[in-house]
Amino acid sequence: MEDFGTLAERIVEAVLVSRPGLATSVGDHRYDDRLPDRSTDAVAADRAMLREAGDALAEIDPDSLDVEESVDHALLTALVDRELFESGEIRSHEWNPLAHNPGPLLHALVARPYAPVEVRLDSLAGRLAAVPDALATARATLRDMPRVHAETAVGQFTGTAALIRDEVPALLAQAPAGHDRLAPAATAAIAACEEFVAWLRAGLAADPGPGPDPRLGRRRWEARLWHTLDTELGAAEVQRRAWANLDRVTEEIRAAAVELVGGPADDETVRRALDLLGAEHPDNSTIVELASVTLDEASDFVRLHDLVTLVDDPCVIQEMPEFARGVAVAYCDSPGLLETADVPTFYCISPTPEDWPAQRVESFYREYNDHMIRNLTVHEAMPGHFLQLAHARRWAGRTRVRPLTQSGVFIEGWAVHAEEVMAGLGFGGLPVRMQQLKMQLRMTINALLDQLVHCDDLSEADATALMTGRGFQEEGEAAGKWRRALLTSTQLSTYFVGWSEMADIARVRPDGVSVRDWHDAMLSHGCPPPRHLRTLLAA
Repeated sequence: MEDFGTLAERIVEAVLVSRPGLATSVGDHRYDDRLPDRSTDAVAADRAMLREAGDALAEIDPDSLDVEESVDHALLTALVDRELFESGEIRSHEWNPLAHNPGPLLHALVARPYAPVEVRLDSLAGRLAAVPDALATARATLRDMPRVHAETAVGQFTGTAALIRDEVPALLAQAPAGHDRLAPAATAAIAACEEFVAWLRAGLAADPGPGPDPRLGRRRWEARLWHTLDTELGAAEVQRRAWANLDRVTEEIRAAAVELVGGPADDETVRRALDLLGAEHPDNSTIVELASVTLDEASDFVRLHDLVTLVDDPCVIQEMPEFARGVAVAYCDSPGLLETADVPTFYCISPTPEDWPAQRVESFYREYNDHMIRNLTVHEAMPGHFLQLAHARRWAGRTRVRPLTQSGVFIEGWAVHAEEVMAGLGFGGLPVRMQQLKMQLRMTINALLDQLVHCDDLSEADATALMTGRGFQEEGEAAGKWRRALLTSTQLSTYFVGWSEMADIARVRPDGVSVRDWHDAMLSHGCPPPRHLRTLLAA
């Protein structure tokens, strides 16, 4: 029988070969010239590979391994099981057009200079040449698309065509001659994206109704939640804790509002306080600059309070690329844990869509006001995702299991914990404290929405009432979150569950260990699910 290290590396390699997008994202660039193959035969072959991997892992006794390998065995087994579940039960490539968007895989080669431009252009030419066949496969495979997914895909694929049209020539201009195949491949890829958009629009026009229900239903949602969270908490317990936390944070934000503007400790006082803070906000032309200023402020605050070891890695703040818009307001795009080149992290913020009326734009920026942007920068960058993932890249293990098995529960949980710590120590004063409490309400409601939408048929009106009422959210934020709840499933639960578990670990800091040393220890094992982090820390 193979030893675990040899087997793990064999399975990791098979997973990377079959998932070139994953390989690129974790920093393995050997397959950068490929797109995923989602044809029927390829999907069947992938499932056979995963079943073989699962059988081989089951033959190894985890109790015979040391702690590090035992955790990696559990992580790799969970990855294999999750991928089998996704391809067998969820089958998103058959109904979700967003799963076929080549934009992120193309952008990764254009935006981040991990290799000389000539090398990246060769890879880009390969991916561009694969776009027409990949989208032909998508058209042959997709059926029963929910309307919200098709509408979002129209915008994202239009953005992908714009990415190719605008960014590829600029990259080509940096290289000497000799890339003759790239221009025709780019032209064909643009045409394929435009043809795909036209196909989506024709389908939307032919069926003006709501289309298939995007909700998973309780059985599939709870199963997917189990794979997503990798925690002992079940769906019912997550919901119970979320309602209890909503009540607790409501009392805290009422008290903070009284401190800020005076008056009784009620919701009306909270709204007066938030209205006051919402009046100080950026716009589409200033939001990126504001985020840059707040990154410097947050970095100075972390250094002053010695919260966690800083790094000198670059973080570039920019407007979110068009192909990625329509799901989240901001994201952190860090180099993969296997990346060896000195490349930056991108902290991306989305401006409002061009077709939004002025009233909705104003509502959006009252939500994402100056003080909320400070809290958002803590979450996405310092000491949240950017710093945490920079620490993760410094972890070195015996196998490549952990770079492939990053836990969203760990990642989002750390970022929300970072928000709470920074606000608690006075970052941004009472205004940021108010926004962080509002984000706590939002995070908690996210978990409730996730479950109530997919399992209990929560209506848009009731969801909006929950977000704007109990969560004090602006209309624009609530509208976007409703779409996100329909477009995704189980991801919205990672924030609340992750914060609950990471905050618990932070609270068991051993006597005599400083906050910085304990935070460094929490970040020193990659991004494992919190239950495995407890094992690794002996917490």
